[in-house]
Amino acid sequence: MTMAAFSPLPAALSFLLAAAHGLRAGETGLCAACLLMAGLVFTRRAFVRLAAVFVLCGAALFWAHTALELSAMRRAFGEPWLRLTLILCGVTAGNLAAAWLLTRPAAVRRSFRGADTGPLQASVFLLTAGLLFLVRAKTPLPILLADRFFPATGPLEILALSVYAALLAGAMADPDRARRLRPRYWGLFSLVFFAQLALGLAGLPDFLMTGTLHLPVPALIVGGPLYRGQGYFMPILYLSTLCIVGPAWCSHLCYIGAWDDAASRLCGASPGPLPRHAWAFRLLTLGLTVALALGFRFLGVPGPAAALAAAAFGLLGVFVMLAASRRRGMMVHCTAYCPIGLVGALLGRLSPWRLRMDAGCDRFSRCGRCTTVCRYGALGDRDVARGRPGLSCTLCGDCVGVCPRKNPATHMGYRLFSLSPDTSRQVFLTLVISLHAVFLGVARI
Repeated sequence: MTMAAFSPLPAALSFLLAAAHGLRAGETGLCAACLLMAGLVFTRRAFVRLAAVFVLCGAALFWAHTALELSAMRRAFGEPWLRLTLILCGVTAGNLAAAWLLTRPAAVRRSFRGADTGPLQASVFLLTAGLLFLVRAKTPLPILLADRFFPATGPLEILALSVYAALLAGAMADPDRARRLRPRYWGLFSLVFFAQLALGLAGLPDFLMTGTLHLPVPALIVGGPLYRGQGYFMPILYLSTLCIVGPAWCSHLCYIGAWDDAASRLCGASPGPLPRHAWAFRLLTLGLTVALALGFRFLGVPGPAAALAAAAFGLLGVFVMLAASRRRGMMVHCTAYCPIGLVGALLGRLSPWRLRMDAGCDRFSRCGRCTTVCRYGALGDRDVARGRPGLSCTLCGDCVGVCPRKNPATHMGYRLFSLSPDTSRQVFLTLVISLHAVFLGVARI
């Protein structure tokens, strides 16, 4: 038996032991997730092996902590403790040994599927799972649908979302393929979000988080709390996202932006330039949103009337998508109408994330391919001449996928501090895809 064939066996046994612990504790979801991990480690996907190493190390910490806790408890009550401690220490050592075996060269040789993208996929898997477990533990209500319909099965949904995120990251690693995939997975999130809203309004309240936040109109991220004087969850979530991935909310995570993206692709035309006075008009819509929200609050306008005004604003935005974005081949709603897009563009400049062209772009005489795919109007002639996208850039990355020079030698690339463009893009994908998977699991009204 080769090392590659033998190496997953101790890991599988460790996961089976964790599954038994989950079953004994009544955590059926954790038990099922551990059983699936015991099977996944035998697959030939590199990211599974790498992720399993960290999961097993985490499990070892859990068993060590349990050993210390139980031995201290038994000593305090004058009960035998040595045998229990030795057994749990042995379990801890077994988890660490299983993790070590998975790191051996024969266990992660390049013949495994996705060996080149394994570190990226494993990072996305672990970050997604970690964030979802944290949200599940800190939220007072069952935030995962699995827990709502089948109590204690949340870990199973977390595993499914983490595997989905890792597979998506592997596909997105290729910039050209990412350009085609981004609208699809973005659209999937929007579809799931609004499907849950429709089911909730149809009489299935479990598909709603609380049903009392606000209408799904991006402007209400600002206007809602100003009108109510409370309920700052969405602004905090939005600002946190801006800190993590800059203005990428507007090209990867916004539940309405995916509609505008789809509308801009309907006619098949190449994107046009940013509409004239786009910034002035969007500043006007932001000012009106703030003024009306505060005005309604101080005038005591009742909630239904305020909601009706917000719905009218949202429907007008849909009209802009169908009438302007579809005709121009660019996202007019997001670049000239949505006030939240303006907030993201301005505050996003405080983020360290940037897209930049290097000096080598001159050798291609500024081919302009990046301009033909930018649906945010951020790569006009002046922007390309300066070597960086304009203020309306949302870090969508479509321009990277069409650059004549492919990674790691592309002329258009992500920048994060002093990291290389390739490393910067890997970090960006880790963050934005993990957030996408987390939003897919928990984002609802």
